[in-house]
Amino acid sequence: MTGSKVTFAKNKGFWKELNRRVEAYFEAENIPKRDCPQMYLKTLTLVLWMVGAYSFTLFGPAEIGFKILGCMVLAAGIAGFAFCVGHDANHGGYSNHKWLNKSLGLTYDAIGLSSYLWRFRHNYLHHTYTNILGHDVEIHGDGLVRMSPDMPHKWYHKFQHLFIWFIYPLIPVYWSFCDVQIILFKRKYHDHVVPTPSPMTLATLLVGKLVWLGLFIGIPLAVGYSPLTVIGGFLLTYFTYGAIICEVFMMAHVMDNAEFITPDPEQNHVDDEWAIFQVRTTVDFAPNNPFCTWYMGGLNFQVVHHLYPHICHIHYPELSKILRGVCEEFGVKYQIHETLTGAMISNFNWLKAMSVPPKPLATPTRELASNLAK
Repeated sequence: MTGSKVTFAKNKGFWKELNRRVEAYFEAENIPKRDCPQMYLKTLTLVLWMVGAYSFTLFGPAEIGFKILGCMVLAAGIAGFAFCVGHDANHGGYSNHKWLNKSLGLTYDAIGLSSYLWRFRHNYLHHTYTNILGHDVEIHGDGLVRMSPDMPHKWYHKFQHLFIWFIYPLIPVYWSFCDVQIILFKRKYHDHVVPTPSPMTLATLLVGKLVWLGLFIGIPLAVGYSPLTVIGGFLLTYFTYGAIICEVFMMAHVMDNAEFITPDPEQNHVDDEWAIFQVRTTVDFAPNNPFCTWYMGGLNFQVVHHLYPHICHIHYPELSKILRGVCEEFGVKYQIHETLTGAMISNFNWLKAMSVPPKPLATPTRELASNLAK
């Protein structure tokens, strides 16, 4: 299944009708899809959050409790900026100006994550082949966590719903080192070859790592903190950041009501149009929670995001209403958890279901997996 392109059924009218209504909405409201004033204000707020927390941690009260608080508040600010600004920019959804999207997208490099590899792994592999094992790298977990029923079961998977909470905090630092290995040596995700990076891309990768380490290691050392204190603060910040971002991204797809679709093995084909496939494999959560919507950059409206990643997330709540209406007309089930807590429980239930070995010579159905989760 890996390596070859997965194809989808021809347009059944769902995607065409949805696009028509979305375009009509923007025309009727006379509002821009990108370059939104609310987004610029949010960007300024998040930048002030991060700068304030960073300055407070370095130069504020010397008591250890304040330092710990500062690191955690900084981590939350970085996560919010990554959700809202870096994410939109790297999807081309922040601005109509490519240079601005590119510039803001490079902030991922400054926080330790290659924007070049992220766009290939996330924008292309994840958004095109959502929840298809061997193509969507984000549900593979390097084999450590079993997220798909198509994934082989290992003995340690039976504990995954328990140890996953200790894995989330490690992911950003792990990604940062894997970026270097993949872009310089491996050059592939599964059988999907990473496009050859230009000299400028390689320079950006390496300079980005230096900026990242300079901000979180070099400057604290330069202003007089001990190496042990610096490493401790760095790890606390990034462990907190990792716990936040990984749980949010997991809640969109690794759920007991999201589908994990296996293409036809002979033709590598999914018998559904791509837009409907996206609705089936993706879940919204906490749509009426204004803080989640603001802080997570609309990622709680994940279905809309997967269909319209090039549109600023400021518009997702309204677009979701349009999407729900089209889903009802076409008989497509729109998956949603009304609360953040419900989404977290769903994520836990699915990981627990996948911790149980499948019966010999059989692939567990979604009904079986749901029963196991209960």
